[in-house]
Amino acid sequence: MLTQEENELLTRVGPGTPMGELMRRYWQPIAASVQLDDEPVRSVRLLGEDLTLYRDRAGNLGLIGQRCAHRRPDMVLGIPTERGLRCPYHGWEYDQTGQCIEMPYEEAEGNHSFKDKIKIDGYQVKEQRGMIFAYLGPEPAPLLPNWDFLTWDDVFYDIGSCLIPCNYLQIMENSLDPVHVEWLHVHFSNYVLERLGRKDLRRQGWDNAKGEVAQHKMIKFDEFEYGILKKRIMEDTDETHPYWTMGHPIVFPNILKTTGFQYRVPVDDNHTYHWWLFPYKVPDEAGMTLPQAKVPFYDVPLPEFGPNGKAPWPLLDNNGGQDIMMWITQGYVSDRTQERLGLSDKGIIQYRQMLLDNLKKMQRGEEPMNVFRDPAKNINLELPTEYWYLQTQRGNGANQLNRTGGASKYSPVLAEAVRKLKGEEALKQPVY
Repeated sequence: MLTQEENELLTRVGPGTPMGELMRRYWQPIAASVQLDDEPVRSVRLLGEDLTLYRDRAGNLGLIGQRCAHRRPDMVLGIPTERGLRCPYHGWEYDQTGQCIEMPYEEAEGNHSFKDKIKIDGYQVKEQRGMIFAYLGPEPAPLLPNWDFLTWDDVFYDIGSCLIPCNYLQIMENSLDPVHVEWLHVHFSNYVLERLGRKDLRRQGWDNAKGEVAQHKMIKFDEFEYGILKKRIMEDTDETHPYWTMGHPIVFPNILKTTGFQYRVPVDDNHTYHWWLFPYKVPDEAGMTLPQAKVPFYDVPLPEFGPNGKAPWPLLDNNGGQDIMMWITQGYVSDRTQERLGLSDKGIIQYRQMLLDNLKKMQRGEEPMNVFRDPAKNINLELPTEYWYLQTQRGNGANQLNRTGGASKYSPVLAEAVRKLKGEEALKQPVY
């Protein structure tokens, strides 16, 4: 268990907090590029700070403070210009740095220098594979990491998101917990299917030839250059299986990689934006054309208890919905003074220590883990994972067209591939 002070140190992420300052050393995803197509100005909340994301009429991105410096209206109703964003109230215009560059009435009166004294917050933003990332930390900004799968040109991508009402830490700790897969995503999943009247779709296990639920026999967590590798031996696998020889990484500070990335981005102490950025190898027979014109975006529904405490069973038939429900039922911020950790929680303890170690490095003026500044070392940052290997080793990605795990149930890329390969009727079948 943690003390109250230790729990607050790890979970408080607002401006000026130690963990908030650590998270600001990293590029964090804040939107999908296509979300600005219909609404070129969006409100964004990140690390306890309210901001305005926009794309100007020249196609450039900007991320500035929430309110105009003049009379403080919200800039979400701002008018994109060729150079930035104009306040709708009195026309003050701001560039991408938050600098005011035009005050129509002031300048009409001959006051041309006042605008030079007015600046609101402005932060760097960049796009990568259809995702918009923001950097809120001290300058100079580090490089936006070129993780391996983000450099591929022979795959299709899509992006999903869900705003989850809980602290980022309980989501990340789930990633350091292999044993929950056996129980939550098999035993509980089968109970959900029973509640939905679909016992015929029960999950029979995890690579278990007997058709039974395979149990975890051993887990370990290896630190590596970019974070922690999570590994396991099941009762029907051994130390030669990719579960043990490869594992899959938790990328410091707030990413899980399976076949793609799951980013857990702190909005504030009580909310986390969960982003899924995934690549897919689609069989050639689907006739889908690369490169993608745009990376599609989709919402992942938030499972919530209904009237009289009714559980949202239809949203709990997949790994993503099951995980989210476990995270939010811990409360906004889990009370770790009351927890009782066991042997299966060794990875959680290791991750917490990694957070603390990198926090101390930052406070000493050193660079924390995964802050990249050398372009020569940022070409293809390799993150091997057994998930991608097992899904694609049988050729051309056919085995990846499984819409049952995590947010893949809602993936528009997989839906299109299934439609082209199997027809419209295949999409009407229940997805579990």
